[in-house]
Amino acid sequence: MVTASGTPPVSPHAAVVYNPTKVDIARLRHSVDVAAATHGWSDTEWFETSRTDAGQQTTARALASGATLVLAAGGDGTVRAVAEALRDSGVRLAIVPVGTGNLLARNIQLPIGSLDSATAVAFGGVDRAIDVGVASIKRADEETSEHVFLVMAGLGIDAEMIVNTRADLKKQVGWLAYVDAVMRAIPQSKPFRIRYSLGGRTDRPAQVSGILVANCGMLPGNIQFLPDARLDDGILDIAVLQPKGMLGWLAIWRRVTWENGVLRRSAVGRRLIERTASTNERVMTTLRGADIRIVVEQAQQFELDGDEFGRVRTVSLRADPGALLVRVPAP
Repeated sequence: MVTASGTPPVSPHAAVVYNPTKVDIARLRHSVDVAAATHGWSDTEWFETSRTDAGQQTTARALASGATLVLAAGGDGTVRAVAEALRDSGVRLAIVPVGTGNLLARNIQLPIGSLDSATAVAFGGVDRAIDVGVASIKRADEETSEHVFLVMAGLGIDAEMIVNTRADLKKQVGWLAYVDAVMRAIPQSKPFRIRYSLGGRTDRPAQVSGILVANCGMLPGNIQFLPDARLDDGILDIAVLQPKGMLGWLAIWRRVTWENGVLRRSAVGRRLIERTASTNERVMTTLRGADIRIVVEQAQQFELDGDEFGRVRTVSLRADPGALLVRVPAP
């Protein structure tokens, strides 16, 4: 049988886009083959990322070959790149988390640390439609570009932390390397002036140490940074950080670990949070909206899902509701 164009039809199949620096390819192939056979899938195609292609182009090739499920095997950068190519395609993304942070994998409750469990979810899980964050940026050199993010975008201190993270330490201790990086970034952090507009409203000025714009709120270590953030609500959750000195940073740390992680779990704890809300808002203001535009007085470092994007002058971020299908564990 051939198509109208005279070419043989493409049968549905899965494809794996993998980062060769992150995976044991022999183990991954065996795990994928077993999971695919168990759930009745045909042969799987394999696509390797490279220094010049983080996954966007290889994923486009996988789509052209007829893949109806694409497994992203790598860290957050690989997952973000694959998602960028799959956005609004209707083709499902499955994640084999073998990176440092594995941020989206944690937020959709995928198994971390078990290759076989992850591939079993890829072929035997269920589909969930989630939002995709879209960032349009203008760099310090006036170059403009558009990128997606799945977990969090950071301007200022958060991006400085990514820049300062030691690659050798990441290999040794994993996500704890970010703790070392942020402790080195805080003393050097200087507040900067911005103007921001939420939902197209009038610009508001502020002096901040950083802004984080989240599609979902959990960080490594099960830290609930923005606990109200949801992956499928069409809304971005925003944290404006305005600490004054080390005490301000300690107040933020207390909020995201003690209040968000412990007190929010009980009615009594939530009442305690309400009583101290005015104090907390002075160091960390939370906002919500479908989009936000930020203009900085002096160019600042910017990151998306842990990927560095250099210094930017203007950032416009918005939610693309339900733009990505991901495989999650079956109930």
